[in-house]
Amino acid sequence: MALQVRLERPNNATPVSDRYKWTALFIATLGMLMATIDSSIVMIAMPAIFRGIGINPLEPGNTFYLLWMILGFLVVTSVLVVSLGRLGDIYGRVRIYNLGFAIFTFFSLLLSITWMHGHAAGIWLIVMRLFQAVGAAMLMANSSAILTDAFPPNQRGLAMGVNQGAAFSGSFIGLILGGLLAPIDWRLIFLVSVPVGLLGTVWGYLKLRELGERHLARIDWPGNITFAIGMVLLMIGLTYGIEPYDGHTMGWQSPYVIGALVIGLATTVLFCVIETKVPAPMFRIQLFRIRAFFAGITASFLASLSRGGLMFMLVIWLQGIWLPLHGFDFARTPLWAGLAMIPLTTGMLISGPLSGYLSDRYGARPFATGGMLMTVACFVVMETLPVNFNYWAFGTLLFFTGLSMAAFGSPNRAGVMNSLPPEHRGAGSGMNTTFQNSAQVFSIGIFFTLLIIGLSGSLSTNLYDGLIANGVARGAAGHAAHLPPVSTLFAAFLGYNPIKHLIGANALAHVSNAQRSILLGHGFFPGLISSSFRSGLHAALDFAIVASLLAALASWVRGKRYVHQG
Repeated sequence: MALQVRLERPNNATPVSDRYKWTALFIATLGMLMATIDSSIVMIAMPAIFRGIGINPLEPGNTFYLLWMILGFLVVTSVLVVSLGRLGDIYGRVRIYNLGFAIFTFFSLLLSITWMHGHAAGIWLIVMRLFQAVGAAMLMANSSAILTDAFPPNQRGLAMGVNQGAAFSGSFIGLILGGLLAPIDWRLIFLVSVPVGLLGTVWGYLKLRELGERHLARIDWPGNITFAIGMVLLMIGLTYGIEPYDGHTMGWQSPYVIGALVIGLATTVLFCVIETKVPAPMFRIQLFRIRAFFAGITASFLASLSRGGLMFMLVIWLQGIWLPLHGFDFARTPLWAGLAMIPLTTGMLISGPLSGYLSDRYGARPFATGGMLMTVACFVVMETLPVNFNYWAFGTLLFFTGLSMAAFGSPNRAGVMNSLPPEHRGAGSGMNTTFQNSAQVFSIGIFFTLLIIGLSGSLSTNLYDGLIANGVARGAAGHAAHLPPVSTLFAAFLGYNPIKHLIGANALAHVSNAQRSILLGHGFFPGLISSSFRSGLHAALDFAIVASLLAALASWVRGKRYVHQG
């Protein structure tokens, strides 16, 4: 039977009022802010969460919980945003967006009322978090499309600037909120979203209107299924590639990792073939023929690839080295790491709306391309900083990095959305978000891999010599020195004292009080790791510089300001 496609126009075709535009902007931005805050809030709160449910995430069998609590949210949103954006084109963007608010709020509530303990609680949190991410994907997929429908072309840059500024900064606001709320009660990091979600759900159902065209069509099940399988396998392979395997510091030699990557890539190729054959594909391949769309989405992928792992590098730098050197206990470093990155968030909040407003007048290219070139300059300067930097220099650099990243993000998003035909705005927005979110997962894998390679060069020798010099038995020192570097990174990332984790209480019991004081002091671990960390950090920043330059080039080839007519 031939596919029946019917164009359905919104019931309310009256001109959009100024009041409605700003109401839509507030509700759409509230959803994006809430979703991105929750994507990162667990990072800082992880120690409190695992203590609360009685799991040690650093034990070898428990890294599953750690990785999926961190990356599961990103994997789900990356996989689903295209499908959910396409559903918005079919059934209505506002309808899918409002449903996303409700789903997100419901599962946030379930996350906050966990009554189990141990491994059962860990599984519960991961599953509920994955369902929470489904709601977040609905919000992310349709937010930009709703704003594009509500705002005229000469104001979309400003709208995207506010929306994307909130989205960018939300990831870093989540770090601060997690650090503030988790010490009080870890459940608060999930519960805090509930009143915001209820407000957004009710207000969205009352105030948002369907303004875009709807093309009723059958769902592309072959495309959805192959896309989901391919993306999940690729991301699982990249995630577990940084895990140790069979005596190796990383898992890239693992047949499971290799198999996941190969099958994931093959399934993704099959998906692309399917999308050229089905009558109503979820992934509109023909949209890539629009130069402004193709250039913008490519630039978005490369920009996200350059910065996706940066947050993890900065957190490890602050928590594992700088904050302990400046007298902060390891247990307190998660909160202070979030506070230390406030200048980055401030820069994003300023630059996002401003660059979006200016791009309405002068086009996306000069600001998006200039933003990426400024980001390159910030990464180059970051390489010159000593590991034990002066905070004023570091904070100033973070501020300009935030300015630069948001100067790219807002105009680029507006340029992408302006280039889309009205009936494909949901799918196109979802495609852009998928490229952006999946690149973030890929970036984390790449950054961690480069950092671990840098650590592997000298960390083992430095650690062994330092432990022996301070009275640790050779057997315990040798065991600690041969543990994979990722174990050390995760310990620092979670706010544990890495030395206490590496050598254990038994080995510490056999050294003098003075030696124990040195080993567990603020300066011992940072002194061991600083030179190795600097080497890995520079390799990661070199990769970020190359990716940012390519993003600037992709942004430049978009051409002059383009708005799709129709």
